[in-house]
Amino acid sequence: MNSNKRPENMVRITTKEQAQTFIDQQIAEIRRQVGDKKVLLALSGGVDSSVVAALLIKAIGQQLCCVHVNHGLMRKGESEQVIQVFRNEMHANLTYVDATDRYLDKLAGVTDPETKRKIIGGEFIRIFEEEARKFEGVEFLAQGTIYPDILESDGVKAHHNVGGLPEDMHFQLVEPLKLLFKDEVRVVGSTLGLPDEMVYRQPFPGPGLGVRCLGAITRDRLEALRESDAILREEFAKNGLAGKVWQYFTVVPDFKSTGVKNGKRSFEWPAIIRAVNTVDAMTATIEEIPYALLHHITNRIVTEVPGINRVLLDLTPKPTGTIEWE
Repeated sequence: MNSNKRPENMVRITTKEQAQTFIDQQIAEIRRQVGDKKVLLALSGGVDSSVVAALLIKAIGQQLCCVHVNHGLMRKGESEQVIQVFRNEMHANLTYVDATDRYLDKLAGVTDPETKRKIIGGEFIRIFEEEARKFEGVEFLAQGTIYPDILESDGVKAHHNVGGLPEDMHFQLVEPLKLLFKDEVRVVGSTLGLPDEMVYRQPFPGPGLGVRCLGAITRDRLEALRESDAILREEFAKNGLAGKVWQYFTVVPDFKSTGVKNGKRSFEWPAIIRAVNTVDAMTATIEEIPYALLHHITNRIVTEVPGINRVLLDLTPKPTGTIEWE
């Protein structure tokens, strides 16, 4: 499987039996390619990088050096889940980097969405390079490239930002999922024993909550965003919407409105709910959320999340709105 072209006779992976055959083939291929050398992987906790990590752990164990960078823009509990699954359960060689302060200090006062994205992506490359240079004997770089990435970006997996590593590092690529579609990756991940909440994790932008904390990011508003998003995700899961809706999240903009909390005037932010369905992300429709559930979610957010006194619902399809706000 050295070509970037998916063989016409390649069987679609839809069952665990087919996934196990693929896993066995890739374990043999990885061992042949890597030998006794070390492999470096930026483990974000997303579907692709998590499945690559689980597959490489099966193939080469401690030769895999995983680096998880927490930029402070993760959803609630995500970094903790990465540590629990990979370090505690799979006994991976995992380096955890809490770069929250480093990121938020650089993002302070930055309002332009593209500038925010560049800071977040650029800082990741610098941190990943710093950590990579601490390892000895690493000759390979693993990436969560999947087949749509090759079709859409000519083989460059910009999502992981590893293309910006310095040339002097001379890594050879290990891309065991590069001929799979996303649904096939999920079947492989499930067969490898990854938890459903990781395998079926909804799409999450590379800059994380940085593009949902609109305008200049502040720690208090970021925390309000994280908590309101966690409530939305919890309620969708409890009410059978988690597997039905393609993407759902909250947005907290940088403005406040007058409200009343506990019998007193409040001046706080709104939380905006967005829930969309799509096939290709080029267009998107709005998921209709039962009003009783919306009322319950609203009550929880305004009651439980400091700094939020209103909940709004975004009813805009794509077009005219994009899926994300920034």
